Amino acid sequence: MSARRERASLRRTLLSIGLYTQLALVLGVPLLLMVLWSVSDGWFPPGVLPQDYTGAHWRQALSDPLLGHALLSSMAIAVLVTVPSAVLAIPPAWVMSRMAPRTRHIFEWLILTPLIVPGIVIATTLGKLLLLAHLSYTWAGVVLAQLIGTLPLMIRILCASFMRLPDDAIAAARTLGANAYQAIWHIALPLARKALFAGCLVVFASSLEEFDKTFVIGAPNVQTLPVLLYFRLDGAGIVFPVAAVSSLILTLPGLLIFIMAARAAGIAGQRPQGNGIDTVSHFDIGS
Repeated sequence: MSARRERASLRRTLLSIGLYTQLALVLGVPLLLMVLWSVSDGWFPPGVLPQDYTGAHWRQALSDPLLGHALLSSMAIAVLVTVPSAVLAIPPAWVMSRMAPRTRHIFEWLILTPLIVPGIVIATTLGKLLLLAHLSYTWAGVVLAQLIGTLPLMIRILCASFMRLPDDAIAAARTLGANAYQAIWHIALPLARKALFAGCLVVFASSLEEFDKTFVIGAPNVQTLPVLLYFRLDGAGIVFPVAAVSSLILTLPGLLIFIMAARAAGIAGQRPQGNGIDTVSHFDIGS
């Protein structure tokens, strides 16, 4: 028995080492290269490291007034996309979580279809419709276009969380006289708050990094960080230090958001502790 436990412990250790090594290769190495390129002042083969270092590329990027405007636009659009995504996703997510598995799988495939179709295809199709509606090159058009990609994410996350809720808590609330709206608002959402928070972070990060729909529908009037990065990198050739600075500026907000998600909502996918009766005990039918 002791030898079996030791072998199991060894397998877990090797698996952890393999996962962390893969994570370092996939994320750590590219980030390290971008950081080195962003402060390099000449990097030519066969040199393993840059010949010299400078902060001029960062000073030039941060002194650009368009950067601050693009950052504020990205943050504002991300908020305008996240809030309606969360509100609009709750009803379909709740209905899907109450469906039979076979029916739910059909609706999941239908809802996730926009994530399968390339973004440029959706943007091109929407561009014509929004142009006829006089919403092209506006924030409203960009927000509507991004909602098509973010709503399926939020619905899927909330549906998975609602499916893990204890049925006895919902049944107890309905027995006490709560209607469907009250059961969702007072019971389901408090128990699924971590999933809702995690979904909002995922949608916020997705909106920050969205390029295809924003570029086709909003550019050049609506400039976000990805669109500004594209304008900086087009031309006769790519200047690697400038590209590295722009890429890091675009990567850092999403990286910070996912770190926050891992710390604050890392257990969103776990089944809630207890039977949920404590939540029902605070339920007021007259509220």
